[in-house]
Amino acid sequence: MAKYAYIEQIIEIPSNVQVSVSKDKKVLVEGPKGKLERDFSHARSINIEKENNELKIFAHFPRKKERALLGTIKGHIGNMIKGVTEGFIYKMKIVYAHFPITVEIDDKSGWVYLQNFLGERGFIKGKDARFARKAKIVGDTIVRVEKDDVILSGINIEEVAQTTANIQKACRIKNKDPRVFMDGVYVYEKIK
Repeated sequence: MAKYAYIEQIIEIPSNVQVSVSKDKKVLVEGPKGKLERDFSHARSINIEKENNELKIFAHFPRKKERALLGTIKGHIGNMIKGVTEGFIYKMKIVYAHFPITVEIDDKSGWVYLQNFLGERGFIKGKDARFARKAKIVGDTIVRVEKDDVILSGINIEEVAQTTANIQKACRIKNKDPRVFMDGVYVYEKIK
């Protein structure tokens, strides 16, 4: 097994993005779409430094886990830079065979309501009886419905992806054959 004395990962910073790194490894990325901050203080043996238009992530005498962590941190910061410049969009399709599913968004409370899913008429405490299933909108994710599409967008990929997963989880079908009952809301395109 090879031992390494020094390993580094370099990220090029675009001209329209400002990146600042504090001593306690908090990375702040600002761009045309907004700003994101992330704390990497848990990675004690890894250093993050900014030099000109590059961000250096490096470690001295790294073990296997620390080498893997270098790539993970590089990926997270790369996603932050991409998010503040381009953003992330997930597109989901509303699929139903018989009972038409209606999707409503409540921005004030931060929930997506799925009505009439498989003909369900459930009751959620504090809400109207017609709301059977709901999914939490995470962070600053923007959710909109266009015909049979649910479009989720935002600058933080983790918030957008978790909101997408919450919607899919809310449509989980129990005690029925999934090959027959394929109703739900499914991801069909990710624009990264």
